[in-house]
Amino acid sequence: MNRQLVGAMILALLFAGVVSAEESAEELAKKLSNPVSSLISVPFQLNYDDNFGADDGGHKLFLNVQPVIPITLNENWNMISRTIVPFVAQEDLFMGAGSQSGLSDIVQSLFFSPSAPTKGGLIWGVGPVLLLPTGSDTLLTTGKWGVGPTAVVLKQAGPTTYGALVNHIESVTGKDSRADVSATFLQPFWSRTTPKVVTYSVNTEMTYDWESEDWSIPVNANISKLMKWGKQRVQVGGGIRYWVESPSSGPEGLGLRFQITLLFPK
Repeated sequence: MNRQLVGAMILALLFAGVVSAEESAEELAKKLSNPVSSLISVPFQLNYDDNFGADDGGHKLFLNVQPVIPITLNENWNMISRTIVPFVAQEDLFMGAGSQSGLSDIVQSLFFSPSAPTKGGLIWGVGPVLLLPTGSDTLLTTGKWGVGPTAVVLKQAGPTTYGALVNHIESVTGKDSRADVSATFLQPFWSRTTPKVVTYSVNTEMTYDWESEDWSIPVNANISKLMKWGKQRVQVGGGIRYWVESPSSGPEGLGLRFQITLLFPK
């Protein structure tokens, strides 16, 4: 693992602070299953995928730092900022690619969400999503600025949360030499939190590339537990994923995911 990835992981330890004990641990764990909850959190998600390229010799390690910051607009509406900052170390993704490491493109989403669920118990949010070409290497960036809509809808019934998140990004400007971006992302999700604040979750992170007409479909299964590091609430977990579908040079078989999420209740 390169120094940038290690440094980003160490940042997780620097967010420790005093948090409120007003909410139960179980309620906090359920809020983590809600992408538009009123909870400040900072997930550090480490992923590993293998078998890239024509000879299946490539691999990719990437750390997504994903701060979630809710902002109260008024008594009826919240705005939730969700940012994905990816740090990548990859090798031989295709013949002659060599190795690259550093920052990849940032994805910024803003959800405008009612402060209370609907009468039927639905929680939803809509807003814009932005693609920022922040990659530090030619093979770590699309070289394009992109924009599009995003939405999420879910329901929490007792210990169970289920719903879906979707977005679509179209490139609007950037380097003429790089391919246009036109991609739809769909993430159905399900989770269940036990009284011992262990959360079992399953989701798919499906992406359809309209330019290449390719699907990327990993199915993720994870287990996580809410605990304390001193006074800091933190959720730690991990799991596996299986690539049901990917482009011809994309990953195959099983991948791994580990996650540490820091919680900052109000």
